Amino acid sequence: MFADIATITIKSGSGGNGCVSFRRELYVPAGGPDGGDGGRGGDLIFVADKSLNTLNDYRHKRKYAAGNGEPGSGRRCHGSDGEDCILKVPEGTLIREAVSGKIIADMSEGKQVTVLRGGRGGKGNQHYATPTMQAPKYAQPGKPGRELEVILELKTIADVGLVGFPNVGKSTFLSRVTNAKPKIANYHFTTLNPNLGVVDLGDADGFIIADIPGLIEGASKGVGLGHEFLKHIERTRVIIHMVDAASTEGRDPINDINIINNELFDYDDTLANKPQVIAANKTDVFYGTEEETVITLLKEEFEPKGIKVFPISAVSGKGVRELLYYVKNTLDEIGKTPVVYEQEYFPEEETDNTDLPFEVYYSEEDEAYIVEGPRIERMLGYTNLESEKGFEFFQKFLKENGIIEELENLGITDGDTVDVCGYAFDYYK
Repeated sequence: MFADIATITIKSGSGGNGCVSFRRELYVPAGGPDGGDGGRGGDLIFVADKSLNTLNDYRHKRKYAAGNGEPGSGRRCHGSDGEDCILKVPEGTLIREAVSGKIIADMSEGKQVTVLRGGRGGKGNQHYATPTMQAPKYAQPGKPGRELEVILELKTIADVGLVGFPNVGKSTFLSRVTNAKPKIANYHFTTLNPNLGVVDLGDADGFIIADIPGLIEGASKGVGLGHEFLKHIERTRVIIHMVDAASTEGRDPINDINIINNELFDYDDTLANKPQVIAANKTDVFYGTEEETVITLLKEEFEPKGIKVFPISAVSGKGVRELLYYVKNTLDEIGKTPVVYEQEYFPEEETDNTDLPFEVYYSEEDEAYIVEGPRIERMLGYTNLESEKGFEFFQKFLKENGIIEELENLGITDGDTVDVCGYAFDYYK
């Protein structure tokens, strides 16, 4: 089954914690701290894969996570890094942040994008030794990974989009000019998925053509199937607008073209401004001078607007070669200017509190508020809490660095115990 949209949850790996360890060896009386650093968490990476053309792989599995970094260990041993999680998607896939809908990345032209970076590993206690604190009992925790819900949206990459009402012969045309094998039958909405094929002109470079499922009036507002697939036209450089010139179902071909163009404009006005050519199909069923009359009316209506009209028969092949060479020449004139969407959402700019120089939390086990961190460890290393000035400096440090505010936000009250890196105090405001 074809799938061009999927919602998944992705998570980068958490960094491993640093280690608190002290060197203990025979004949080494004062080995000192030797705790190793934690490993880096794995990244969450998307890769555009040319061999894929659908998001089916993401229909059933909805959560993807990179590996966590291993914690450090004694003897300055570094924890191993977490394994990256690599997700392959078809070229042309947009990655959007699910809540805002903003674009994180446009996976075009074989790109590889790291969407979420793994958390850094924590530093071991070997890094926090100072002349006045030679046995630090603190190691930095690893930074947690980031989690994000994203929407994957496939916008097919094709040079030419083939549009028109249902049952006008688009699938028959595609099967004649490419190696694609679309389902063909004489009823509306035979094509339920966009079909791609490569046009091989033999003596000239070919191009990719996409048959967009039948559009009807109201498609831009969600009527029928068109609303789901209009996005696949956005990257095309030229539009072939196919119409039933013979009116085999009683519709007016000129009115049909105007209705579809209005739908393109309502969905995205840039679509209506793309170079367009009309393929007036089913000329093989005309009688007498009917073909000349209808084609003349079509040309009088649209060629003054710069839209060339080609009478063709997708069944017999009449006029098809001339149409394809005209499209090829138009593509050459336009040049390769693929539609690439700019990044609007930057996950790395989302801040958290994991890089603060201290941590403040309540420990149910100790029945105390815990304050710890490398910066506080260093401050205690050069502060004499037994002296009046030293204790005043300590209180000022807690206030100016927002630690008192953090404690109050956690609900601390007079008489509660605060443990600052092993030093216990009673809190009084």
